[in-house]
Amino acid sequence: MTPPVPRRGSAPPATAVAGAVLAIILAGCSSGPAGTGSTGAPDKGFVGGDGTVTLVASGDRRAAVSFHGTTLQGKRFDVADQRGTVVVVNVWGSWCSPCIKEAPALQSAWEQTRSRGAVFVGVNTRDGKASALAHEKRFGVTYPSIGDDGGRVLLAFRGAVGAAAIPSTLVLDRRGQVAARVLGPVSATTLRSIVDDVLTEPSAKAHA
Repeated sequence: MTPPVPRRGSAPPATAVAGAVLAIILAGCSSGPAGTGSTGAPDKGFVGGDGTVTLVASGDRRAAVSFHGTTLQGKRFDVADQRGTVVVVNVWGSWCSPCIKEAPALQSAWEQTRSRGAVFVGVNTRDGKASALAHEKRFGVTYPSIGDDGGRVLLAFRGAVGAAAIPSTLVLDRRGQVAARVLGPVSATTLRSIVDDVLTEPSAKAHA
């Protein structure tokens, strides 16, 4: 059963979040043991999440997130070009068992929300291009993913609500601010509910 999405709450202090994210990045996401998951993917050692959802009230959101990169298909993606719509950012790797588990859910949520204007983009981290492309083909992923470029993209989230685990999913509002974070694998129902909620935020508030 998918756990209910919690009520909106205040964001944690930016300094505390930034410090925690930086510590995890410096540790190389290595608190989990390396090995082989049940899916056959090498886990490489990562910080696993339990699917905890953090919602940030509109008035408590930090500055807009800025990042860009090249997709696995060789095209440029800049999140600044997406201002005015809701953007879902998923951090993943083909070597990560929970990422493999949630891949169908992400594609499903994308298919269910893109007609309303939502944009999905993956951030592929600590991976080889061939392995990442094989993952997309295996699960029929049709939204783009960009390479993490040695952690540069993850650092873009450090001053907001950081992506501290793999997988992590961030939902950015129309201003590019982090409206929600899912730490760990996400279900299609939960993600669709969050995206629907952010999409229906009043226009005046979304563009203030």
